[in-house]
Parts: sequence; structure tokens; C-alpha cells
Amino acid sequence: MNFIVETSARHVHVTAETLAVLFGEGHALTNKKDLSQPGQFACEERIDVVGPKNTLKNVSILGPIRPADQVELSATDARSIGIAAPIRESGDVAGTPGCKLVGPCGEVEIKEGVIVAKRHIHMTPADAAAFGVQDKQIVWVKIDTDGRKAILGDVVVRVSEKFKLAMHIDTDESNAVSCARDQMGEIIEIG
Repeated sequence: MNFIVETSARHVHVTAETLAVLFGEGHALTNKKDLSQPGQFACEERIDVVGPKNTLKNVSILGPIRPADQVELSATDARSIGIAAPIRESGDVAGTPGCKLVGPCGEVEIKEGVIVAKRHIHMTPADAAAFGVQDKQIVWVKIDTDGRKAILGDVVVRVSEKFKLAMHIDTDESNAVSCARDQMGEIIEIG
């Protein structure tokens, strides 16, 4: 049983308060493109992410609005701007480093929220039952590419009725295995 492996590039999630500072009071996110996960979308709005050493310019915001600000970078991105970002599941930002977010109308210094997203597979409860796994379980996934086959461990299974079956890896991981747009993955071991 296989599933699509998608590359999740650097992006930012923002609160309504942060959006108002960055783009002006009353501004709403503009859907540029729907993403594979239902209700999630890439926005027209882009911002700069500023760290102690450097700036990542023109970083995409993903919608919808979130309850907490979060910046998801690859380990290479984080190092390039001078941030020691931990590997965490999305939403688990307590105690993580912060950064400055700069938009056309203002800037916001977030105290925490910069992470390298833990590789994961989105599943519905029916998908999880078919694969014989449970929410938060750790699995190993085989990615069979031409010339760069790999087995990725420490992949967390995330189960929700709101999800659509897909694995997400960051750009560092994607480049390491030469992941194609239609790349498939296979669970080979359940931890």
C-alpha cells in the first residue's frame, strides 16, 4: 500500500493579530492555490523571515489563520538565518526559538514558533485502519527513487477525519532522495 510523498517548502502560519500588523487592519488572506490537505491553501501574501544572521525573503504564508504563529523551515534554512530550530510536530512550538516577521505594513517579533517540521503522514481513521497504525505512532517509510532510494525513520502518523492521505517531508529531505512530484512511499516497519 503506497501513498504520495509531498515536499513541504518553507512557510509561515500566522494569527489574525499578526496578519493585521504585517498587512494592515482588516486584511484577509488571499487563496493562491489549494493544498492537498482539505481547507489548507498557499496565499498570495508573502513576508520576510529575519534571524540573527540573515533574512529569508518572500516566504509564503499558508492559510487559514492559526491560533499561534509558526515558521516551518528546513534545517538548512534555519541554519542560514542563525536559528537552532528543533525538529517538532506542527503546533508543538513551546520553548522553540523566535524570529522577526516583516510584511509590507509592519513587523512582528515572535517569541517562539520556529521549527523544522517532523516528517509525517496525514491519514484519515479509515487509512490508519487499512495501514494498521494509530495516531502518533512512529513508522519507517521506503522511498524508491532512481539512484537515491532511501528509508526514512522517525515518521509520525497523524490521524484525523480532516486529513487526506499524504506524507510530508521538507526540502532538505526531498532533495536528499531526489523526490519527484508523483513520488510514492511505502510503510515498511511500524515502530
